[in-house]
Amino acid sequence: MSKEARPGSGEQAKQYALEHLRQAILRGEMAPAQRLVENELAEQYGVTRASIRAALLDLASEGLVERIRNRGSRVRVVTVEEAVEITECRMALEGLCAAQAAVRATDEQLDELAELGRAMAKAVANGDPVCYSDLNHQLHTHIREFSGQQTAVGLLERLNAQLVRHRFQLALRPGRPQQSLNEHLAVIEAIRARDPQAAESAVRAHLRSVIDALRED
Repeated sequence: MSKEARPGSGEQAKQYALEHLRQAILRGEMAPAQRLVENELAEQYGVTRASIRAALLDLASEGLVERIRNRGSRVRVVTVEEAVEITECRMALEGLCAAQAAVRATDEQLDELAELGRAMAKAVANGDPVCYSDLNHQLHTHIREFSGQQTAVGLLERLNAQLVRHRFQLALRPGRPQQSLNEHLAVIEAIRARDPQAAESAVRAHLRSVIDALRED
């Protein structure tokens, strides 16, 4: 979008700034602890400082930004221990979603999961951890959507947004994608077998493995 086409003020401008800031943080373009200077961001996105300030308040409520008294805002730093706690919460919610997906997913959706599993295996075989990390994220997103559990989906979106940096670090760790692949294939197999208990157990086993990996940092 050109600068001329950008909304300068009002709710539309806040939403524009909010989406672009959120994506910049999620993609790692803004580093943890990086200061977020309202004047600079307003100029960069072609909106008012008030729009930037409102967007930063929303991002703070999502856990992506922290506001420091008398010092403005910065990208929130998520410690390893916080990441472990978030993953423990994910364990309960993602286990629920996997169990529900095993019951509710259509045959076509089950085929989509199988295709994702094949793509993940190919990414690991090709030694492409960035592609694998993206497919990993897609798999979890599909399972949540197929579950039909909208409350859990909303909660998980907020929790997962805070883990982006840790997720990429794990994906790049030697040997981690190979281990993670087997765990994800077990989840897919259980859901495709329409076995909710096995699906929940497989997700919990995978996330316990994630917690162990986080604690190795």
